[in-house]
Amino acid sequence: MTWTLPEPMLATPVHDPALQPGWASEPKWDGFRALVSVDAGQVVLRSRRGTEMAASFPEVVAGAVRLPDATALDGELVVWDAAGRLAFERLQNRLQRRGAGAARAAEEWPAHFVAFDLLRLSGTDTTGWPYWRRRAALESVFAARRLSAPWVLCPSTTEADVVREWLTWASVGMEGVVFKRLDGAYKPSVRGWEKYKVRETSEAIVGAVTGPLAAPRTLLLGRYDDGGRFQYVGRTTTLAQAAGAAFAGLLARGRRGHPWTGWSFSAGWGSQEKLDVTLVRPELVVEVGVDVARDASGRWRHPARWHRARPDLSPTDVARLTAPL
Repeated sequence: MTWTLPEPMLATPVHDPALQPGWASEPKWDGFRALVSVDAGQVVLRSRRGTEMAASFPEVVAGAVRLPDATALDGELVVWDAAGRLAFERLQNRLQRRGAGAARAAEEWPAHFVAFDLLRLSGTDTTGWPYWRRRAALESVFAARRLSAPWVLCPSTTEADVVREWLTWASVGMEGVVFKRLDGAYKPSVRGWEKYKVRETSEAIVGAVTGPLAAPRTLLLGRYDDGGRFQYVGRTTTLAQAAGAAFAGLLARGRRGHPWTGWSFSAGWGSQEKLDVTLVRPELVVEVGVDVARDASGRWRHPARWHRARPDLSPTDVARLTAPL
């Protein structure tokens, strides 16, 4: 029977960075979640949404020969810049490369696979093992195989002081920390882990734009409510030219029956001017900076500041819209 990669285990956001007894913690990396498996020379490199990424990262595929056969890892694809910071934009650009272009990009901006979990080892499915056992086996693989780039072993700790230190790493691009129960199994698609994010950012779904699709001026953002309705939550400030150009190929004009068909939007923030908008398919997730001011429906009262596109996320990954207490 052929073994296939499971869906990744997920994490629930929490607001307290304290490490609880019986839990371990790992840094949360600013990259693309990825799963990799090698089986009889066949390498699969898959995003959390199921996209096959092997063609874009030939150096990771080439490095898979150093893993034990019939082995699979869960982790994060990252790219570091010359200053030692995580360069998400470089990583994102690499997704569009194939063939010779991907090979050149691998030389200029090599990717690393930061492994933080072991799903299969030499033919044995390890997802039912507790975290502490999977972690020990993962460390043994790195030691026995003397793995180096593109492979990186994600740090793990049960020490609260170490977690607090990791939370100061935002300057190099770390997003926060992830918490995992020491006795917890790996449960595909289940939000059994917890994550604490340092940055004051939030995800939303692009539902419409002002300006052209290939280079929008502002984004109108939405979230689904508990009833499954796609609700408007706010609009970004005007995008810089470079940011607008980054949307080429990521947005598609909305189909008939778009949830916002017939809606009108004001420029807001003290203006009654009606916006000329183009509805788009509510598929692209973006990350924006927001403050805590909300109206009675949960919408952002102040403009959101553009941070980056997140094509690696699905609309179902975005938190539901809830009204403030």
